[in-house]
Amino acid sequence: MKAILFNEYGTADLLHLEEVEKPVPKDDEVLVKVHAASVNSWDWELLTGTPFANRVMFGLLRPKKINILGVDIAGKVETVGKNVKRFRIGDEVFGDLSGYRWGGFAEYVCATENTLMLKPENLTSEEAAAVPQAALLALQALNYKGEVTADKKVLINGASGGVGTFAVQLAKLFGAEVTGVCSTSKMDLVCSLGADHVIDYTQEDFTKNGECYDLIVDVKGYHSIFDYKRALSPGGIYAMVGGTTALVNQVMFLGPLISMITDKKMGLMLHKANKGLDFMKELLEAGKVVSIIDRRYPLSEVPEAMRYFAEGRTRGKIVITMQ
Repeated sequence: MKAILFNEYGTADLLHLEEVEKPVPKDDEVLVKVHAASVNSWDWELLTGTPFANRVMFGLLRPKKINILGVDIAGKVETVGKNVKRFRIGDEVFGDLSGYRWGGFAEYVCATENTLMLKPENLTSEEAAAVPQAALLALQALNYKGEVTADKKVLINGASGGVGTFAVQLAKLFGAEVTGVCSTSKMDLVCSLGADHVIDYTQEDFTKNGECYDLIVDVKGYHSIFDYKRALSPGGIYAMVGGTTALVNQVMFLGPLISMITDKKMGLMLHKANKGLDFMKELLEAGKVVSIIDRRYPLSEVPEAMRYFAEGRTRGKIVITMQ
């Protein structure tokens, strides 16, 4: 089979398409013929070896546990291990492989049955592949330390990317008053997803305009933790999904202290692979939430897809298709 191999930390130039041996599923695994995959921030971070925690988990000087990137996939079950109960050959499935193994940027991948779910019939493979990690990061962040309800004011910082586009839709669906923060060229997209207010971060700093929010979901964190604290309402919650290494360190070390001595809760949101995917599937099938796809690249052009992702101009998700 063809796969994009990843053997050392660095730039997208180090990714290369090769012919490798097709994997064989274990007794508790299924073999999936991948129809589509999507790019997530974790792919880029692991490729570059940042933050340092990724090197601790996956290899200090070079990646040792993973040689094929890609965690979100959609495809068709081709082979079923003898202990698998949930799936049959021919089932169309989707899911996030990060809780078990990676390997989505390839024509085939093995996965345990608890990492996959039947694909919504009304979604294409490309639309389904755009969902698992980004949508569930959004869902889990919105429920971080408490449920979002109709009386809440929610701000999504980084509202136009993969996680952000799902977060805006979900927060609005839950009845919250939603403010999205993005760049000038993406304001129309965020408005179209249902945001009540959209802030152009190139023109206005939401941490200094006097507005306060019950929940801040921070996908693109670059302010100081104290700036975010100022923008929280009494009893407010700050959930960091992504951002600069400096802010990650602030939230890890100062977040628990602020949460302890004030009525505001501030912390780093740790992703739980596939938790809530059944709920997301229901919303997708009902047409209440949709995937936003910016660009599609064939498997051979994964390096170019990663370069585009690194530019930070993505509107929604980048999808990898199999030829």
